[in-house]
Formats: sequence, C-alpha cells, structure tokens
Amino acid sequence: MIDINIIRENPQKVKEALAKKLWDTDFTELLSWDAERKQLLTVVEGNKAEMNKLSASVPAAKKAGEDVSKIFARVKEIAASNKENEEKLKDLDEKIFNFISELPNIPDDDLLGGGKENNKVIRVVNEKPVFDFKMKDHVELAESLGLVDYDRGAKIAGRGAWIYTNLGAQLEWALLNYFITTHLKDGYTFILPPHLLNEQSGFGAGQFPKFRNDVFWLEGLEPQRFLLPTAETALVNLYRDEILKEEELPKKFFAYTPCYRREAGSYRTEERGMIRGYQFDKVEMVQYTKPEDSDAAFEELVAKAEGLVKGLGLHYQVSKLAAGDISHSMARTYDIEVYLPSVGIYKEVSSASNARDYQARRTMCRYRDSATGKTRYVHTLNASGLATSRIFPAILEQNQQPDGSVKIPEVLQPFMGGLKVLKPIK
Repeated sequence: MIDINIIRENPQKVKEALAKKLWDTDFTELLSWDAERKQLLTVVEGNKAEMNKLSASVPAAKKAGEDVSKIFARVKEIAASNKENEEKLKDLDEKIFNFISELPNIPDDDLLGGGKENNKVIRVVNEKPVFDFKMKDHVELAESLGLVDYDRGAKIAGRGAWIYTNLGAQLEWALLNYFITTHLKDGYTFILPPHLLNEQSGFGAGQFPKFRNDVFWLEGLEPQRFLLPTAETALVNLYRDEILKEEELPKKFFAYTPCYRREAGSYRTEERGMIRGYQFDKVEMVQYTKPEDSDAAFEELVAKAEGLVKGLGLHYQVSKLAAGDISHSMARTYDIEVYLPSVGIYKEVSSASNARDYQARRTMCRYRDSATGKTRYVHTLNASGLATSRIFPAILEQNQQPDGSVKIPEVLQPFMGGLKVLKPIK
C-alpha cells in the first residue's frame, strides 16, 4: 500500500510514476476526502478536549454550589455532535483506505515505463544449445522417456493437468531436493505453510482486491479460504500485525508448495505440456529486511535464483522488467528465463522482486529501530527458487541426445540414485 503522505506531498509525481505501470489514476477525489477528514478530525479532537474540560469542572462547580445540569447538558450536546462527525470520519477512512488499497506499488525510478516490449535483457549465461540432429520438444521427450502422462492427467483432472510418473516423479523430486538443499546451506529457514489461506493473507500480499478472482476459492468454509497461488502469499503474512526487533532482521525463509492458479494458459505451442497449468511445484524465497538493506537483499535473491539455474548447466538470460510488466505489488523485478530450443524462446522460471514497504503497510509488519525506539515498516522481497514446471522441460530439451535420451544434470544425480541418463522406453 502506498504511503498517503507521498501522495499528499506530490500527487502529480505519483500519478506519473503509476502511469509507467500503465495505471491511470486521478487523486482529486482522494485529496478532497483527505482534506475533509483532516478538518473533521480537528473538530472531533477539539470537541473531546472541550468535553474533558467541562467534565473536569464538575467537582469544583458542585463544591461552589452551582447547578451542574447545564454542564452535563452541554457535554451531551457535544457528544451527540461528535458521534455524527465520527460516523463521517469512519466513512471517509473507509473511502480513503479502499482507494489506496487498489493502487499498485510505485515502480523504482530507474525502470522504463510500458509493458514487456520495454523489458531489457541484462545478461545471457551459458552457450545456447545447438543440435546436429532433429530435436524433440519436451512433450515428446517426456512421453518417450516415460516421465509424464499427459493423457491420464487430463482424464482425471481436465486440461492443464499432468501426472509425473516413475523417473519423471523422481526427477521432479530431485529438482526440489536440489533447491531445498542449496537454500539450507545458505542459511534460509525452511517453511511448509498451509495451502488454504484466509482473505487477509491475499490482501496483505497485495493480490486482493484487484486479483481476487484469479485464485481458487473454497466454498463452505468459515472464514472463506483460497488455495495459495504462491508460497509468497503465506510467507509475507507470517508477521502480520507484529513488531519485530531490529536485531531479528533480516529474516530469510523459503517454502516448498504446489501452487494453484486459475489461469492455465492457452493452446499456443510455447505453452504446451507443463509450461503453464492450474497446479505446479515451486520453491519460493522471501526476505524481511530493513529499508536500507533491501537493495542488497534483492541482488542476493537474484544471484541465488541464477545460481540454481547455472548449477543445472542450462542456458538462460536475466531480464530487467519494465514498470508495466512487474506485478501489482512490486517496485522492481528481474526475471530469470530459461531457453526452450523447440520454440526458440525464453520462459521465466524465477521472478526476483522487491516490494519495498508496500506489503508491510498492508500487513502492518514493522520493526522497532533500536536507536530511536520508533517503529518502521520492513521491506519484503521474494524470488522463486525455483519453479519446476519450466525447468523440467528446459532440462529435457537442452540436454537431449541423438538417440532420444536425456543427460541428467550432475547436481541432480545424487538425488536420482546416481542415474546419469534418462533413456527412451518407447
């Protein structure tokens, strides 16, 4: 959530910043509500002060033998007036809150405006694979190697679903173990969060209210709950409505969960197979930091996500996203994108993002500054580390061999019982 003070100080600057995110807004009504609220608050507080003064005068008036009924009548009159003003204040607070809660985060100043057409590739890593034989796509490879059963996945769950089978299931689990082992070595705390979250969690992460219809809601539960679209939604709510100690920061977490999303992609060639589905596995990293440390934390998360892809020996690129292509809650994002030879394009396997204090303002997560004793909002950051549903296809396609077999990346072999090559079964 954006700090209203920033809007008060320079609404035009905020308007221009949000326009880079392709978000058009007019703050005229908001500022009018804010001015009215300030005026009403002054009246309410003045009335309360007057009521306190009148109430305090009662003992002396009684002692002097004066009639105090007029004092009580005046207090009652002011109280009635204040009740009406407080109702107006409550209404204004709700209008202001709802307006601000729907605004996206302000993008960092160095980001280009516009959408994905203005994303910038900042580095390309490892050699692009070149084949001197007719290559196969990941769907054909997964089926010929007996790794994935797409037909039965669709039969039991519908389009956008698949089943990992035998060595495919082992390879998926090997990837998850590789990610988890690496994060543990780097000192991150492992979390297995609930998959059913309450509405406050969606709001705190910044996914609600705008993207409330993009998640799967479960009926018949009280309170109503939804299936988490990413572990980030749970992790950034761990300290909702809490004040942390400064020495506790930074806090570094990672979580493994399946992720559930309503958007299951299309019939486009580049989204065949497991590239986009209703459910996929992901390991997610989240950090809570002091504001002055969040830039360094962002670079750390990018490096960690990159390191995992690099460790797999895959060809990939890192892109700095334009303001209009980063998510609603984020101020900056770098995507790590693996290459899929069959379609000649790069697909995102990790988005490393800095939300600054946007999510913390929504969750009321703060820390107490040890020098001043005052509370400050933390900064929250996240990065996939990693999503498997695109890493898996990239491994198959980039590591395929002329006989239809696929080399298993060396870092995964210990988790595959020492197996080095996946061979066709049909």
